[in-house]
Amino acid sequence: MKLYLCSILILLVNHGSCDSSIHVGHRISLAVPLEYSDGFNGRAFLMDANQVEPNFRVALSAEAIKGKYSCSLEVFLGDVKVWNSGHYSKFYTSDVCVLELTEDGDLQLKGPKERVGWRTGTSGQGVERLQILRTGNLVLVDVLNQIKWQSFNFPTDVMLWGQRLDVATRLTSFPRNSTSFYTFEIQQNKIVLYLNSGKLKYSYWEFKPSKNRNITFIELGSKGLELFNDKHKKIAQIASWRIQPLRFLALGNKTGNLGLYFYSPNTEKFEASFQALNSTCDLPLACKPYGICTFSNACSCIRLLTKENDMNSDCNEGTSRQFCGGAQVEMLELNGVSSVLIDASKRANVSKTTCASLCLDDCKCVATLYSSGEGATNFQECSLYRLVAGIKQVERGTGLSYMVKVPKGTRDNHSKPSVKKWVLIVVGVVDGLIIILVLGGFAYYLIQKRRKNLSGTDNNT
Repeated sequence: MKLYLCSILILLVNHGSCDSSIHVGHRISLAVPLEYSDGFNGRAFLMDANQVEPNFRVALSAEAIKGKYSCSLEVFLGDVKVWNSGHYSKFYTSDVCVLELTEDGDLQLKGPKERVGWRTGTSGQGVERLQILRTGNLVLVDVLNQIKWQSFNFPTDVMLWGQRLDVATRLTSFPRNSTSFYTFEIQQNKIVLYLNSGKLKYSYWEFKPSKNRNITFIELGSKGLELFNDKHKKIAQIASWRIQPLRFLALGNKTGNLGLYFYSPNTEKFEASFQALNSTCDLPLACKPYGICTFSNACSCIRLLTKENDMNSDCNEGTSRQFCGGAQVEMLELNGVSSVLIDASKRANVSKTTCASLCLDDCKCVATLYSSGEGATNFQECSLYRLVAGIKQVERGTGLSYMVKVPKGTRDNHSKPSVKKWVLIVVGVVDGLIIILVLGGFAYYLIQKRRKNLSGTDNNT
């Protein structure tokens, strides 16, 4: 069941249609189903920015999430959610979801029995009304239109046109049904994308201004994402390369990719004019943990056999392995494989054997990436990982060797102590099937065409 009304069950409000502001003393209630209904998303649109489409709109929302109902205040640009009060900490309620701008100027979300689940903390600051600006900034202002609170100060996973983010600020995106999450962070000398898993944190994309210039803040302009120094001088830009002005930047919760988006009047949709990562296999979670992203953008799992169990292991079984506590382990090498994760602990000028030993001696280490100094690289380096993710197939001869930690006695299907041959089969099997299908389809087309030509010749005769 979905609700798309301007307002629902409005109490103590003198108007029942969408407006540009909500004044102190107003209270809006949204009914929540008594029984849990998976997929339910009740939404009451309260205000809009009075613009041409796509327009900014503010909504009170009750959404079904994992057996409970969350109550939140949201901002939309067209159909895209660009801000949510419950992005970092959800407020769960039952029976009713209430939005109230109290007489003393505090904006609150409440549940039954006046239980407060979220608030702006603006009591006693002279707040007069809540309104949505033409920039999409949701603000609380006083009688002199001075801003006392604004959503731009609490970024989620979207950055709007005209919005600024200072150094040490971040956008965060949470994939569904995953303990990992993505962050886009503004640091002093670069902007970075990170994969976070528990206390682990690995970067997978970054952009640095030239000449090691420092960043003070970034701002989304009409033609690109602009980086500024402490003198408010633009020092770098990620350009849009499209005529249409940009409307927002977003950190995708499914892929972790960073994109700049404009509105296309032709398709009446938002489209990306720039994406940080253009290949599926460059995404940090393109495959499950212990999965390999192949040249065909398909996933192959690292399934191994052990002496104790002749069953193939599950693709992500390795994530639950505990190598600390005296477990007998060994390193298995995967040739033609690398990782997109960058910020691993590194050791320079070491051998491959030493690299493997460093991981074996650290029970929290689960994989290594060794650079032999051949191919495109010109130095020996060992990267130590505590997470097996972001693995992708690469061309041979790059001088890279990926080694994964496994229980001792692990073997491939042919009972050999190395997984090299197995990896060649598994990584190439999907690509091989695709090639066979393509060639088979082409051969079928030629045969059918030849038969048709012969049939035409016979009829003419």
